[in-house]
Amino acid sequence: MMRVAIIDDEPLARSGVRARLEERRGIEVVADFADGLAALEGIPQCRPDLVLIDIEMPGMDGLKVLSALKPEERPMAILLTAYDQFALQAFSLDVVDYLLKPIDDDRFEEALERAHRALPYRRPSLAGAPKETYTQMFTVRVGAKQVFVRTVDISWIEADGDYAVLHAAGKRFMVRESLQRLAGQLDPAEFVRVHRSAIVRISQLSEMRCLSNQDALLRLQDGTPLRASRTYIRQLRALLDKPATYS
Repeated sequence: MMRVAIIDDEPLARSGVRARLEERRGIEVVADFADGLAALEGIPQCRPDLVLIDIEMPGMDGLKVLSALKPEERPMAILLTAYDQFALQAFSLDVVDYLLKPIDDDRFEEALERAHRALPYRRPSLAGAPKETYTQMFTVRVGAKQVFVRTVDISWIEADGDYAVLHAAGKRFMVRESLQRLAGQLDPAEFVRVHRSAIVRISQLSEMRCLSNQDALLRLQDGTPLRASRTYIRQLRALLDKPATYS
């Protein structure tokens, strides 16, 4: 069970996030706070594993709250913000993701999934938990036969109605799976969601051109053009700025 606290000065925002969380198993909402000072006092008492915290609050903003907490008291954090330029300031403060307001349902699910994956390594009692393994091969039915598609061969994945299309080794393979579920099966150090309908292997990116509306145009090594939406672009940039560890 993951213990979660909500920190936002807007009552409607707090109630909206609480309603989303209470629909999900494996999550216990242990507190909500209407300002940064109350959160700073309350977090060491209720000891949440994760906080969903607004960046822009009067008095003490979300980043100052996280900075003021002792490292051993600081929970994982998902930032809530209407201003994405603040997000990259916080990746040294145990921030696992950030969500732009108004909150997108797919991104909300994705952020919680990241927190769940990180939980065993953040909670001391679970420090000895085994390292999570990710899908190494997909089994795809093509006519009367089964084809095995290695994850290492996948360059990108696109949504197609109720299916997802794996682009691997110059071929297309359809699987009856949502992009959201596939994202949870893939190593986040190697794959990143760039759009509601697309996931790419980071090592396959060759170009990125930013647009005036904060979207970006991407080009893969095989020449495939893709669009990265504003919802996902900051997360993509943060991954690209990290030292490369993927293959």
